[in-house]
Amino acid sequence: MAATLTAPAPGAPARTAAGPNPGGWRTRWPLLPLIATVLLPAVPYAGGGGGPAVGPADVASGIAVLVCAGRLLYLRRRPLSAAAALVLGLPAVGFAVATLTAADPAAALPGLVRYLQVFVLVPVAVCLLLRDAHGFRIVAGALVLLALVQGVVGVDQYVTGTGASYMGEEVRAVGTFGPSDIMGMATVVAYGLLAAAACALRTPREAPAWLRPCAAVVAVALIVPLALSFSRGVWIATAAALLAALALTGRRQALTSLAVLGATGVVLVGGFGVGSEMITDRAASVTQVTRAPDRSVSDRYAMWSAAGRMWRERPAAGVGLKGFPAHRDAHASIGLSSGSDTAGAGQRFRRQTLLSPHNMYLLVLGEQGLIGLTAIVGSWAAILVGAVRRLVRARSRGHAAVDCGLLAVALMAWQSVNFLYSDIGGPTTVLTGVVLGLAAWWALAEPEKAGTT
Repeated sequence: MAATLTAPAPGAPARTAAGPNPGGWRTRWPLLPLIATVLLPAVPYAGGGGGPAVGPADVASGIAVLVCAGRLLYLRRRPLSAAAALVLGLPAVGFAVATLTAADPAAALPGLVRYLQVFVLVPVAVCLLLRDAHGFRIVAGALVLLALVQGVVGVDQYVTGTGASYMGEEVRAVGTFGPSDIMGMATVVAYGLLAAAACALRTPREAPAWLRPCAAVVAVALIVPLALSFSRGVWIATAAALLAALALTGRRQALTSLAVLGATGVVLVGGFGVGSEMITDRAASVTQVTRAPDRSVSDRYAMWSAAGRMWRERPAAGVGLKGFPAHRDAHASIGLSSGSDTAGAGQRFRRQTLLSPHNMYLLVLGEQGLIGLTAIVGSWAAILVGAVRRLVRARSRGHAAVDCGLLAVALMAWQSVNFLYSDIGGPTTVLTGVVLGLAAWWALAEPEKAGTT
């Protein structure tokens, strides 16, 4: 995904990737821990079934933070602008208040560490380790690679009947994440699909001729494992993110792209019958949540209600980080089941306890109150608005890094919508920090670094 890094000044010759990056990987080595953070969630580990909570990707993210801190101390440069520091540091206020006011602050400390890692430290590290648009594209390329590997595994699981259990059959595509992290594969495939789509919609100027059609083929191909994940929330978030990206590319290209996507869906589901009946039933269930909801939907609504009751009990600061499981039974209705059934993909039948409301906004509201929700949503809103504004300005001026802006907006839109149906947890959690960091780099980095001067 190498290309022109910054837009040339009027009348000046265009600079290629070889110009601004004479040192090659000698100057790019700080990106290695970021690339490892992106790729390592695919490595299975025992964290899902009561094992260690720290996975290989978490270790890599910690190394990235240490590398970032070491470079700052060595180079003695101002790390962030005042605006970027405010936006990225704001969520820490809510985390600190929720920890200090918790009934058991010591029990809330692991939650504080996790939230700081995902929502503050990793995004800051991404912002500071990315030197230019070329670095952004390298990390985006890692997202595509991860998505392709997981997508291939997921499709194989569906074809061979070795996936997670779904409607009595072991056909649900979950990749290497297993049935205990049912949304892991769908999440990474969605990230890769958006990265490939952004590259296809606005291919870097100096990219080879084959990159655009290749990116388009990859984006279309990733629709298959995404569909076979049967993850309704991820479907909705991906559709919303793609529509947002298409809307920002212009009406003509948006209509053409929508026609291609529609035709692809008809061919895959209607022509080849790729999970057609199951996908149709799953999609139809999105509109049946008030008429005849299945058990998973009923449990989700019960947990949403429980989070709301926790907030009403302590509206300012919530019940404390990691407090939802301890307060769930006291606030949930009797209709909430004891857990969800998971099986398949090499795992025996297991009853998985429901420990979160599967809605990030309600989780933050219940555990951190209005203070935490205002801080974290305010930060995300500032990143999204800043990313859109910079993208519109870069597109109008014909700058070279528009593909980075499209991906930043798409990822931030995806995360914002997906958090309506999910929260943090599992090996892909650290990727949330990477995604927020990519979006924040585009929205908040100095203009010359983002290629929008």
